[in-house]
Amino acid sequence: MEIVLRVTIIYLFVLVGMRILGKREFGQMSPFELVTLLLIPEIVTDTLTGDDSSLTAGLIGVTTIFGLVFIITIITHISKRAEKVMEGSPTVLVIDGRILEDALNQERVNADEIFIEMHRTGVERLEQVKWAILENDGKISIVPGEKSNSGHQESESII
Repeated sequence: MEIVLRVTIIYLFVLVGMRILGKREFGQMSPFELVTLLLIPEIVTDTLTGDDSSLTAGLIGVTTIFGLVFIITIITHISKRAEKVMEGSPTVLVIDGRILEDALNQERVNADEIFIEMHRTGVERLEQVKWAILENDGKISIVPGEKSNSGHQESESII
């Protein structure tokens, strides 16, 4: 039972830490963020099982993680409030061609990332963007305004 408690505590700690880091996906993490993420398993390996390296301890640990993931998905499916806490909500970064600096700062997104996604969708000028939205999964969706010459309605980029 001690292994289950240890795995649960580490799982919840990592879950909160990842939530604090924000909406970035692995492909857009800085090298520092990626190295830090990769160090977590190495740091907590012995902590998870309490120096018990038996097959049983490993199976109990993995089963606990699977159980926690299953429970979290059920809770977020049932409760909209829990879903918002766990997954966040989309953030509007641009409205009618106007960049919302506070939103960019809050989500740690720079304007260049918006411009890159605009160009991918065929939108040339910021004034042509009706909305740019940072989705829960870390992708930026561009919704062109009426003046856009692009045939695309929405495109996504990993952040």
